[in-house]
Amino acid sequence: MRRKNEIKGNYLFSNRDLKRLIIPLVVEQFLAIFVGLADSIMVSSVGEAAVSAVSLIDTIMVLLINIFTALATGGAIVAGQAIGRKNQKDGCEAEEQLLLFSTLFSVCIMALMYCLRGFILHVVFGNIEPEVMNNCNTYFLIVTASIPFLAMYNSGAAVHRAMGDSKTPMLMSLVMNGMNLAGNAVLLYGLGWGIEGAAIPTTLSRAFAGIWMVCCMCNRKKQLHIRSIWKIRPKGAVLKKILHLGIPYSLENSMFQLGKILVLSLVSSFGTTSIAANAVANNVCNFAIIIGMSMNYALSAVSAQCVGAGDYSQVRYYTKRLMKYSYAGLVFMNVLIIAALPLIIRVYNLSQETGVLADKIITYHAICAVLIWAVAFTLPNTLRAANDVAFCMWVSMASMWIFRIGFSFVLAKYLGMGVFGVWVAMTIDWLVRAAVFLFRYRGKRWERKKI
Repeated sequence: MRRKNEIKGNYLFSNRDLKRLIIPLVVEQFLAIFVGLADSIMVSSVGEAAVSAVSLIDTIMVLLINIFTALATGGAIVAGQAIGRKNQKDGCEAEEQLLLFSTLFSVCIMALMYCLRGFILHVVFGNIEPEVMNNCNTYFLIVTASIPFLAMYNSGAAVHRAMGDSKTPMLMSLVMNGMNLAGNAVLLYGLGWGIEGAAIPTTLSRAFAGIWMVCCMCNRKKQLHIRSIWKIRPKGAVLKKILHLGIPYSLENSMFQLGKILVLSLVSSFGTTSIAANAVANNVCNFAIIIGMSMNYALSAVSAQCVGAGDYSQVRYYTKRLMKYSYAGLVFMNVLIIAALPLIIRVYNLSQETGVLADKIITYHAICAVLIWAVAFTLPNTLRAANDVAFCMWVSMASMWIFRIGFSFVLAKYLGMGVFGVWVAMTIDWLVRAAVFLFRYRGKRWERKKI
């Protein structure tokens, strides 16, 4: 009874507040991952070469999405801390600077991607089969145009979550992903198009969501809003705070994804069977951590406000609480996936060899995710929200290069484990991260970090 009174009286977030934040986050993550699964299933009607191509290009896209998400998280933390201090003006300025920088930066990234198309397709992906290469080229040319809209959406979504409003991004995700699925159904099944039938709906739906998000950010009825989109000018002091948090997290995320791309070049050398099994496993395993990912966003938003209020006892209280939710979600989703695995493999229309390999990878991932994932990936969001981003960056980058990449080549190539060795190396990386972040959290140094 005492705990209930505390939460309603002195604590920043009531049970109702947490539900309003978490439930839309789970729905949004579910929609995103579900559409990824449905997308790959629809593309599989074109052939395994198309599935492999979408997987390869989406790895690049995920790298960019992670960069924009990290920058947006930096802005959201600054905005969330301003809310905790009850300073609306600083929060609005953080939102404006985040949108300005993210948009300009993303346009530059899009131009760079087009310039480096040949290098990415022929050097980064290595020696892949001609049919896969042709599909990669088509998908790349179309989907790269969606990059600025992704940046706009991620910026607005992060700030909305910082305000405790995860419902707005959820509704946008629902519409965006619905448009994507409907477009895929019409172009792939109705008109019988090839890989472009998957690329065009993806690009158009992202453009719609990005523009819609900017309109929502201009709504003056919201606690944080853009006061005048045409009058936004760079403000060094605010931008410096955002980049102080966003750049280390962006480097961490981009190096993490770059490591996956480097490892993917190793996977591609094992042939189409390994590429396809790896692609299916990636889609299914993303679904397995969906509730954990939702807790990441929730913990970042909640912790930022508690840090802004200067109350670290609440930071620790909500960290423990959301970590429990993360573990419960991981157990639930992975048990569900293991139970449905035979059906999932059949739905993908994989060859027997590819299906057996995908089954083995997904089962292994489920076991490790339940045991390790939350401490490795949910817990450090508390540290980042408390401005301890540099420590998280260095730990993550060191662990990724030494264990994820280094052990991938050792296990997969030199010890002959093939693509399964890549997944074993990934979980070794998780274990190292989990041990270091837990040790850091149990101490006090991160509570003394300042922007």
